[in-house]
Amino acid sequence: MMIQIDDTIISTELFDMKFCCDLAKCKGECCIEGDSGAPLNEDELPKLEKLLPIVWDDLSDKSKKIIKEQGVSYIDEEGDLVTSIVNGGECVFTYFDEKGVCKCALEKAYRAGLSDFYKPISCHLYPIRLQPLRNGTIALNVHKWRVCKSAFTLGEERGIPLYQFLKEPLIRRFGEEWYEKVCIAADELKNLKRD
Repeated sequence: MMIQIDDTIISTELFDMKFCCDLAKCKGECCIEGDSGAPLNEDELPKLEKLLPIVWDDLSDKSKKIIKEQGVSYIDEEGDLVTSIVNGGECVFTYFDEKGVCKCALEKAYRAGLSDFYKPISCHLYPIRLQPLRNGTIALNVHKWRVCKSAFTLGEERGIPLYQFLKEPLIRRFGEEWYEKVCIAADELKNLKRD
């Protein structure tokens, strides 16, 4: 089922599904698996290029080589602008911590106060995927991928709905007022289920 809020169409899975990232179990696998890089908006590309000198020392030699050869992004098989990847999967902006957990160098720079750019919105919103529609609306759907199985399990255990877990990136992308409407819609759906 879908509901419309302003210029978005939202899958009710965002309210029904529970989610909480479990890095201890998944080790950040979403940043190193897949057949394409993270989707990018055109306006994010100059931000990534500007951040290169700040994050460069955190990147692997393989990532540096790819960036030197093709840049921070490329157009994938579906015609989408995405982050460059190493060996057909690993995002060039990843690094591994002392526990072997894959993390984002862009997010590290942001958290250290070295940047005002968190990371690509597609990464921040994951597992929500945005799909622009012909009529100008944007569909929000849940991408179900085996690498996030532990996050769905932990979310169930803790009872955290997906839209609540992703409050920060949803507000970053759509604003506070939009998010408040989402919360109202979630309450209304809950009440409908009770009746």
